[in-house]
Amino acid sequence: MSHACCGEPDVSAARRESAASMTANGLVLAAAPTFALMALWTGLFADRSDLLCMGMQDASPLNGMALMYALMSAFHAAPWLKAISRRRSRNRR
Repeated sequence: MSHACCGEPDVSAARRESAASMTANGLVLAAAPTFALMALWTGLFADRSDLLCMGMQDASPLNGMALMYALMSAFHAAPWLKAISRRRSRNRR
């Protein structure tokens, strides 16, 4: 029951907002490692039947989808860098 009519804060709304914020932060931090694992998996275990030239069998496994996943991981690394920066600044105090 909301107590907003009595001037009291709605605690359940604050809890929902806090839970939503924590979920969003978790999803943001999950993106980079997920894409990194996908790049690794695709690079190591992808089917090599799509190679056009048989002489390219020793080519880098970081091509096609693996390259895309690696780039997506790099582009989504900003939240990790911010979290690391905040933690370091807290530890210096």
